[in-house]
Amino acid sequence: MANTNIDRETLRELADAGNEAALDRLADLADGVGDLEELSELLDEGSMRAGFLLTRRAAATGDLRELQRISDAGYEDAGNELNRML
Repeated sequence: MANTNIDRETLRELADAGNEAALDRLADLADGVGDLEELSELLDEGSMRAGFLLTRRAAATGDLRELQRISDAGYEDAGNELNRML
């Protein structure tokens, strides 16, 4: 059975060491509490999961500027979603 009570500090240490699963888990936790600032920081660190979660939120609200920002940060699907909405 997987441990679901892993603390954020441990996840951060693992993510800093290059563990993508830990980076994804941090993105999921940030999304769960609506922390868009942390999601944006995670995207800047290269988290494609954070890009996906931010894109989903921006598309749901029709935020074209945010989709452009996410795309510029390296999450290609945000650009695709932006083009679809345009």
